[in-house]
Amino acid sequence: MPGFTVAIVGRPNVGKSTLFNRLIEERKAIVEDVPGVTRDRQYGICEWAGHSFNVIDTGGFVAGGTEAFEKEIRQQVLVAVREADAVVFMTDAATGITDLDGSVADMLRRSTKPVFLAVNKVDNHARLLEASEFHSLGFEHTYFLSSISGSGTGELMDAIAALIPGGREDASAPEGIPRIAIIGQPNVGKSSLLNALLGSERTIVSDVAGTTRDTIHTHYRLFQKDFILIDTAGIRRKARVEEDIEFYSVIRAVKAVDEADVCLLLIDAQKGIAQQDLNIFSLAAKKGKGIVLLVNKWDLVERSTNTARDFEKGLRERLAPFQDVPVVFISAKEKTRILKAVETALDVCENRKRKVPTSRLNEVMLKAIEAYRPPVVRGNTVKVKYVTQLPTVVPSFAFFCNYPDDIKTPYRNYLENKLRENFDFTGVPVRIFFRKK
Repeated sequence: MPGFTVAIVGRPNVGKSTLFNRLIEERKAIVEDVPGVTRDRQYGICEWAGHSFNVIDTGGFVAGGTEAFEKEIRQQVLVAVREADAVVFMTDAATGITDLDGSVADMLRRSTKPVFLAVNKVDNHARLLEASEFHSLGFEHTYFLSSISGSGTGELMDAIAALIPGGREDASAPEGIPRIAIIGQPNVGKSSLLNALLGSERTIVSDVAGTTRDTIHTHYRLFQKDFILIDTAGIRRKARVEEDIEFYSVIRAVKAVDEADVCLLLIDAQKGIAQQDLNIFSLAAKKGKGIVLLVNKWDLVERSTNTARDFEKGLRERLAPFQDVPVVFISAKEKTRILKAVETALDVCENRKRKVPTSRLNEVMLKAIEAYRPPVVRGNTVKVKYVTQLPTVVPSFAFFCNYPDDIKTPYRNYLENKLRENFDFTGVPVRIFFRKK
């Protein structure tokens, strides 16, 4: 199921971010022994037992909290529960069941989504006995674990993976009409761009961030080319106002990325690229999607001779190491260069499908390897004998050599750069594997 999403919820300081980092195998979330550290939305990908799913780390839930961020965190949890496909409810065996845990449990029991109760900090037998009280919360799926050491997390991930039908989404992605997603932070002009392309008020356009609510698909024809536009848009704002609109948009953006071949990532020219934009960019790249960066509202920027060049240079520095991405300066409101944006996206879609003949691939890459050989590791001279492109949706290449484990990241980057120099993969993540000959 593409876009299967798991939200981690719970009161502050129970280890949600530690579990999140373990699931996505990165140290992405800030982990401190202070309640309320996680205020921003964090999201990543967990791969387990042949399945891939999205993981979202929420802030600590504080029922009736008076501080602004506590209210925001409560809204995040409500949205996550409503939007996610499954929920991991984190508690802390060291402190036992608290009133706050009870508040979260009450909310989750009203949800129809699968809930996995994860009792954290169970790292010895005595703690396991104490943790048995958590069965009283009444959740069928209860797991005792330690997110720091990792013990017990495998069983939890097995249970989550069992909910996901099929295997990796890349393995079964259908060939057909290109799917282009319009993504970006709230109020950057996503609906305005869609309306400008369609030439009609297909979606509601408003200056209120978060007016657009649900993913819609619009079939579009341009210069005898067919493609599907995916916009996290369309439905009028619900009457309920106690929801975190920014977090809602994040979940919808993650789902839109899952459904797309190429992502048009809009950023506001007046604000520049924000951390949340970089998070979505990174997620799209990890999922192997094509990416085009659109700098919207360019008509509102005071420009001199080198304004665009300098702006683009700054963008690419922040996008490192994946910098081979098209940047198009547009104005959705003035309809400036919007067709250029779509044409670029279709080009990127073709780049994503590019297959390089094996003979040509070896001719070019073995010459590049001869010009700059892999460094010697522990006295081993690494010799690459053969290169082939793998039959995958995302451009992937296998380099067969005698010591595959000895090739490090700098040389991998060199090979990727040579692939990009010689074969047009602009806007597309390239994956490289080293295999024993």
